[in-house]
Amino acid sequence: MDTDALTAGLLQELRAVKPYPALSLTMPTHRRAPDNAQDALRLRNLVAEAAGRLEADPAVTREARTALKEQLDRAVSEVDPRRALDALVLLVTADEHQIWQLPRTVPERVVLSDSYLTRNLVAAKAQAQPFWALTVSADRAALWSGTADALREEPGGGFPLTAPQEPPDPQREERVGDTPSTFSDEETRNFLRTVDEKLRAVLAEDPRPVHLVGLAPALALLDEVGESAKSAVGRVTKGVPADMSPGELLKELRPALDERRQRFAAEIDGRLDEARGRRAFAGGLDEVWAAVREGRAGLVAVEEHFQQTVRVTDGHLEPVSGETVDLTDVTVREDIVDELVEAALDSGADVVFLPDDSLAEHGRIAAALRY
Repeated sequence: MDTDALTAGLLQELRAVKPYPALSLTMPTHRRAPDNAQDALRLRNLVAEAAGRLEADPAVTREARTALKEQLDRAVSEVDPRRALDALVLLVTADEHQIWQLPRTVPERVVLSDSYLTRNLVAAKAQAQPFWALTVSADRAALWSGTADALREEPGGGFPLTAPQEPPDPQREERVGDTPSTFSDEETRNFLRTVDEKLRAVLAEDPRPVHLVGLAPALALLDEVGESAKSAVGRVTKGVPADMSPGELLKELRPALDERRQRFAAEIDGRLDEARGRRAFAGGLDEVWAAVREGRAGLVAVEEHFQQTVRVTDGHLEPVSGETVDLTDVTVREDIVDELVEAALDSGADVVFLPDDSLAEHGRIAAALRY
């Protein structure tokens, strides 16, 4: 699955307590050759490590061990290297398995617990900044789920929608003298009201920025008859053929996405400047970590590729070198940034990712505090 599939409901299911053991296997992957040649061997080694851990764990019954190994083997056989991004996460119990391809790298690890490890999924989704794109015409509307580098049509929530085809009415044409304009026709207005209702329901369940794509009259009528489209962050006034590919649509959206990204970065800079002015600002990993743990962070800004291995000592974070650290040390956290992101989101903070070097003077991570 991709990160945009991580809804609030699914995250709650993943975090639910499960019969021990729930296995979480994470590893970095590579998108292209020749680097991706090592991924299969790395995965085999991690699977062997997982099997050894299961064999050595006295809390795992033979039946549970056998069932979990079968699910793990199925998961491995279903991994598609052609879809590889920057990380692979396998979540496995005796009854199920899930495969996640993430656009954010993760440490290599095997975790046995009574729930799945979700921090990497949560951080990857936050970094991906998912959005909705609604393509609309007088007789068809489709919903697309997108990130910065991927787009796919979302078949759900009542989408795609097609307007009912009314048979021609020659007598009506004789009375009015001509066929009515498409965008003044009541059937079209009713159709776009339905589109608006469906979009509102989707946004209520999974709020994201919305981009609209369609001819100017269609977008204007959608504004007139509904509410949800008025909050759109971007508009592309262009007709959308029913057979337009995801790649073609993403290309049309790119200027609007880039503009939105620039406006968003400027808005975050302003919020951080305002926080500094009222002395409600935290900069650097240790300060931001403390603010998040205390529930004081209202906004956390992180550079997109910032990751750091740390040792937790007396409630403070001490950066350590990943090459020399003993990863069996329980005080060491390899994915502390992802852990921080998940904790911040759980506390109700906004988490945003900014281009690399945007926060260089603040240690790659900063926060605006509630108090």
